[in-house]
Amino acid sequence: MEKQNLTYLNWSHVRSSSGTAGTFLKSESNIAGEKIYYKLSNYDPVKGIIGHECVNEIIVDRLLTILGVEHLHYELIHADVEIEGKIHETYLCASKDFKQRGESKIALDNYYMANALKEESHYDFCKRMNWQKYIDTMLAVDYIILNRDRHGANIEVLRNARAHTIRIAPLFDHGLSLMYSCLSEEDVAKFDVLADKKCNNFIGGYSCYENLQLIQTKDVFSGKLKETDKAVILDGLTSVMSEVFMEKIWKMIYERYEIYENL
Repeated sequence: MEKQNLTYLNWSHVRSSSGTAGTFLKSESNIAGEKIYYKLSNYDPVKGIIGHECVNEIIVDRLLTILGVEHLHYELIHADVEIEGKIHETYLCASKDFKQRGESKIALDNYYMANALKEESHYDFCKRMNWQKYIDTMLAVDYIILNRDRHGANIEVLRNARAHTIRIAPLFDHGLSLMYSCLSEEDVAKFDVLADKKCNNFIGGYSCYENLQLIQTKDVFSGKLKETDKAVILDGLTSVMSEVFMEKIWKMIYERYEIYENL
């Protein structure tokens, strides 16, 4: 929670791929030989940093830890940043590189295009590559958090040409999930936590709920979500997000998790 001075970071613009308004800014640094990646919540040139996608990353990080899902870990940082000559006080998230030494990455959609059999579906391709458990787990996660941005570049394949190894990267990039579209408590009050909103999915179709029908793995989670986990998932966020937001986010996660578990 102690505010840091990160005004030395240079931010590059990355447009949201799911049609949302605004700009998502990313940066990186190299500290003692270790590369750190940073990203901001939704930025508006006039209004400033208006989103809370970085908080979503932390919440989903904690959820996936409880469920026993391999994923990229994020750190939430309170900091001053400089964008186009103006200082902004905000919360951003940081993560380490998930690539191992010697590995290169390629987006799953590009890897599919280069290696798929004729008329092979995205799901069947992943199944042939022995990634079925990973994909089934991803589909369940994306339903629970209503991830609207699981396009083909948000799933990555990691290759080591010298060692002749290939693996699929840990789950990452969950900012455009939960109630990211809500910018006020009035928006939160109107938000239907069980709504099946249109999502940008590389695997399956536009419906996260309908995509659950693709799952063939019996038990995708090694852990179970309990009502008492609310305290863990929301721990320390009272100064970052209002209680109205947090209560509705927990309601969304837990009710959607129960629906998945009872299918």
